[in-house]
Amino acid sequence: MDEKFNESTKNRPEGDRPVDSPVVLIDIPSFIKQIKNEKAWDKNDRNSVTVFKTDKMRVVLVGLHKGAEMTTDHPDNVISIQVISGKIELHANNDSMNIRKKQAVALHEQVPYRVVAVKKSIFLLTVTA
Repeated sequence: MDEKFNESTKNRPEGDRPVDSPVVLIDIPSFIKQIKNEKAWDKNDRNSVTVFKTDKMRVVLVGLHKGAEMTTDHPDNVISIQVISGKIELHANNDSMNIRKKQAVALHEQVPYRVVAVKKSIFLLTVTA
């Protein structure tokens, strides 16, 4: 298996972090700190970092400010959302539910959804291929 690393960018010049390897440690507190310390967090209603990415699965740590929304109308993948901090409202399948810290939700493919941050929130979004 070839290891894959993230590339450095203008916003993340350090680069060279493994995102696909036989074992990838995901230091959530460090990534939360990174998200909150970047200019994108101050300038936008959200910020995120991909912490693991393969052909079959992607794990993204997402931060949303209160009131920010994330919508997918035609999802082709099974997903899960695990709230690390804060509280979100998930709208899916003509229903809505509040998901708090230490709670998670999973959705099958082809289930359109909308996430709204009830308050400033951080969550792990896992997407399968």
